[in-house]
Amino acid sequence: MKVLVDTSVWSAALGKGRAGGSPAVEQLRKHVLRGEVVLLGVILQEVLQGFRAAKAFGLAESKLSAFPLLQLGRADYIEAAELRRKCASKGITASTVDCQIASAAIHHRCRLLTLDRDFEHIARVSALRLA
Repeated sequence: MKVLVDTSVWSAALGKGRAGGSPAVEQLRKHVLRGEVVLLGVILQEVLQGFRAAKAFGLAESKLSAFPLLQLGRADYIEAAELRRKCASKGITASTVDCQIASAAIHHRCRLLTLDRDFEHIARVSALRLA
C-alpha cells in the first residue's frame, strides 16, 4: 500500500509543527520502515519552503530525497479540477492544491496521511482514502 504524506505530517515530523508526538507522525514512521511513502512535487516544495536556514533546508531535502515522487499528467490536473468543482457543488471549500493532492492520491491508489481536516471533507465526496 502506497501512502502519500501531506505537508502537515512532514512539518510535524521534521519539527516544524506542534504535533511531533502525534499518531500521524507515528504512522509516518511505520510507513517509512515499510517503504510505502511517496511524495508529490507540490508537497516537497511546501515542506522545503518552510525552512529559512540553508542548513535545515539541506538536511530536510536530503531526508526527503529517499521518497519517490508521483508523476502527474494532464488527467491528474483535470481530475483535480473536477474534484474542486464537485466539492464546491456540495458546499465544501477546497483549495486548488488540496484537490490536486487528493486527486493524485485517488488516481495513484494511495492512502493520504494528513493532519489537515479539510481532507476529511474532500473524502466525503470522493474516493479519497485517508490513512
